[in-house]
Amino acid sequence: MEIILKTILTGIGATLIMDIWAWLLRKLFNIQGLNYAFVGRWIGHIFKGKFTHNPIMASAPIPGELTLGWMAHYGIGITFSILLVMLWGPEWLVSPTILPALIIGIGTTAAPFFLMQPGMGLGIAASRTPKPGIARGKSLMAHTVYGIGLYLAALLLTLLP
Repeated sequence: MEIILKTILTGIGATLIMDIWAWLLRKLFNIQGLNYAFVGRWIGHIFKGKFTHNPIMASAPIPGELTLGWMAHYGIGITFSILLVMLWGPEWLVSPTILPALIIGIGTTAAPFFLMQPGMGLGIAASRTPKPGIARGKSLMAHTVYGIGLYLAALLLTLLP
């Protein structure tokens, strides 16, 4: 039970660190992050059998899409922390190291590049956006910060009794 709780808390902590990073970018540099309402809209339409959009912004809103998007964001963050513990074992939670966390964090960039962005009508790796290179860089940076967050959250949990 302790391993499950620590894994969930690690995922929540890492996702929170990713969100703090996005908030800082927005406040300090006016760099806009992902609108989780569109994530919720995409997921909401999946439940209705529609998997792709052209683009998601033109699709009909879903009731509660912002809440759904944020819940999915944290659920995905927890899921990837579970993947980390499955691949490196629960001993990683006892003595976390940065490399596995970065591998998972950077590796999770595949999800938006090859699943979410194409499904939202933005193309593979944001190829249909006005500035694909910037969109890719923002995704890679955010997921790298998530990886650092996995490490920091797990490290913090080792300090608790």
